[in-house]
Amino acid sequence: MSTNFIEELKWRGKFQDCVAETEAQMQKESTTGYIGFDPTASSLHLGNFQQIVLLKRLQLAGHKPIALMGGATGRVGDPKMSGERTLLSIDEIDSYIASQKKQLEKFIEFGTGKNDAIMVNNYDWFKDFSFLDFIRDVGKHITVSYMMSKDSVQNRLESGISFTEFTYQLIQGYDFLHLYKNYNCKLQLGGSDQWGNITTGVELVRRIMGEKVYAITSSLVTKSDGTKMGKSESGENVWLDPSLTSPYKLYQYILNRTDDEILNLNRRFSFKGKEEIEAMETEFKAAPHLRSLQKALGQELTTMIHSAAEYEQAISLSGLLFSGGLEELKAASYEGLKDVFGGLNQFQISRDKLSQGIDITEFLVTETNIFPSNGQARQKLGENAISINKLKIGSDYKVTADDVLHERMILVQQGKKNYFFVELV
Repeated sequence: MSTNFIEELKWRGKFQDCVAETEAQMQKESTTGYIGFDPTASSLHLGNFQQIVLLKRLQLAGHKPIALMGGATGRVGDPKMSGERTLLSIDEIDSYIASQKKQLEKFIEFGTGKNDAIMVNNYDWFKDFSFLDFIRDVGKHITVSYMMSKDSVQNRLESGISFTEFTYQLIQGYDFLHLYKNYNCKLQLGGSDQWGNITTGVELVRRIMGEKVYAITSSLVTKSDGTKMGKSESGENVWLDPSLTSPYKLYQYILNRTDDEILNLNRRFSFKGKEEIEAMETEFKAAPHLRSLQKALGQELTTMIHSAAEYEQAISLSGLLFSGGLEELKAASYEGLKDVFGGLNQFQISRDKLSQGIDITEFLVTETNIFPSNGQARQKLGENAISINKLKIGSDYKVTADDVLHERMILVQQGKKNYFFVELV
């Protein structure tokens, strides 16, 4: 192959481990490889995005990707580090798979060509597989001691692990066997936390088919504090679905990465070439305060995951914190403004109270509690430090229905940086 896939992963900081002779296999011929996605939510998140990037890079390197949707494994649940997973209903799983399929199709070329990706659902080959047949035809080939040796099991021995989750590695292992037999799939990829499950599949193919298959794991994406990348500072996942994490919030998440994080993240996620990335890194290290790498990756990811237009909207919304006026507020959407300002200081006020107008001091103190006292509110008004919807106002101002933006909100500002999002109820 013209591109050494493993060398590329190593340079990008994505490589963790592989089965012996994997690199030679991938240099020898175009190799079909798969990654599994268990439907645990309606959307994939930024943590899953690394696996999507792996499949895309596999395809760009001349190999054939398979995206496996875990309709069966999702019914069982991969063992967590602590505690049993909550089992999802069948309807939830089917709904989540449908949503995730649409997301994957945005990034990977699916079709019938030699290098085109295919998508499969492991429920299709498990739905008619009886329990007795499975433990006889599959379970016979993997010993309990082998399964017990896996970290995913060892980590749960003290707290307890159910038979359901204990068997997960065997079910995932059978996926590899099925894909090998039916699609000539010789490679499985995944995160480093999946090594135990992945090697069970490698071993199952060896014992049942007498054939050698291969595996690659990627190192997990972590923040500078060692926690998994992909969760916001509030602990919420950064989703790929714009209804769950807006393009603005995705862009801000990338923009707020530390210098060490962005250097790592840019190599992992960017599809720019090595020379261009190294030049970007040199420029960034010379002036890290300009956050050039954060801005560049923020643009690339927001455009890739959403669109160029939504990236431009994210930039426009970002600018409203420090610039822009009433017209820009009117041009933005309510959802966009709530993304920008709603996470700061939120207050609510009854819509009916605006019909006769509210004295500005009463609005700031009694109705919203933006200020704790009339004296403090009057002081700020006297200093010309209060704005309504980016317009300076004085102590004789009355807040009316005319101040309502998008029929739902009023933006109050004190000084340059203190914003208060007032929502009508």
